[in-house]
Amino acid sequence: MKLPKGVHRVRRKLANGKSRIHFYYGRGKGSPKFWEDDHRNPTDPDFLIAYAEIAKRPKPSILMCPALAELFLESVAMPKGERSKQDIKKWLLRWAAHFHDAPAVIWEERGSRGEMNKWRAKWKHSPKQHDMAGTHAVRLLNWAVEEGHISEHHCDKLKRLYEVDRSDIVWTRADRDAFNAKAPEWVRRILTVACETGLRPGDLIKLNRGQIEETAKGRRLRIRKTNKRGRSAHIPIDGELAAVIDQTPRDRFLILTNASGGPLTEHRASEGVRQWRDKAGLSSELRLQDCRGTAATMLLNAGLSLSEIADFMGWSIRTASQVIEHYARVAPDETDAVLVKLSQVRGGEKRTKL
Repeated sequence: MKLPKGVHRVRRKLANGKSRIHFYYGRGKGSPKFWEDDHRNPTDPDFLIAYAEIAKRPKPSILMCPALAELFLESVAMPKGERSKQDIKKWLLRWAAHFHDAPAVIWEERGSRGEMNKWRAKWKHSPKQHDMAGTHAVRLLNWAVEEGHISEHHCDKLKRLYEVDRSDIVWTRADRDAFNAKAPEWVRRILTVACETGLRPGDLIKLNRGQIEETAKGRRLRIRKTNKRGRSAHIPIDGELAAVIDQTPRDRFLILTNASGGPLTEHRASEGVRQWRDKAGLSSELRLQDCRGTAATMLLNAGLSLSEIADFMGWSIRTASQVIEHYARVAPDETDAVLVKLSQVRGGEKRTKL
């Protein structure tokens, strides 16, 4: 006998090792069970009677995909950053519009992974957007499982198209000199502090006098919680970083500002560097975020170990070592001293591990 429409069967093991089939009207959490049997296709006439009775009952409200997305957007699971909020909202509204007529429980079915991939394929022309679509949708589904809206989903570890490693893209001394020869002071200060500290744009725009601390041998910047990793960072103030701080007007609280002396946004800081990078004729690959290789080398010269540099940058020890080595090779004025020091630090790290 072919099962009636809407019937879902689940095999459950009994304590004695045998199994029994449970029949539900509908799928997903909350679907009512109306029959049990030893056979996948019941032959008892009462099965159809039980089915007819359950089918007559008012159907419980079904959580649809758009409503699920709305619940997430209103939840405490949303990130605090305004830019992150807008990115997630944009992609989840697209996801909700595409699956507007689908109940949330479809993601409990194995075939739903294929539906997710079909939706992501709308952006196959842009690998970065293709992957971003899946990232935010899976974030929603993970939350839905945690909150009990669905029991499971099958969209973990979606295949990614966008693969890039920017760890070896660095601002050399020559790049910085060419940039500084063209850019106005407020933009030069941004690039200098980024190269000296390795901080991300979200932390750079917040740097202020209240983060400067006196130490036994000088000064340091203390960032209690970095924007990305939420960890404290302690950065020695010397060289060009010290010059920027000392040249900041005494009545100005923020270290970095826009052309008018007002607060910066992440976008304006990054865009300012991009605009003057182009005017200086430098590679379009260089971005404000790529100052971290320069900063890693500065930290090495300041006496930090590879493990300390890796923790500060959010890299593995191997990546930190490779980035510094690459920087030294593309920056001739740094090569000899940096490579010697790097070799010494590598040896120390290995001995410590042993």
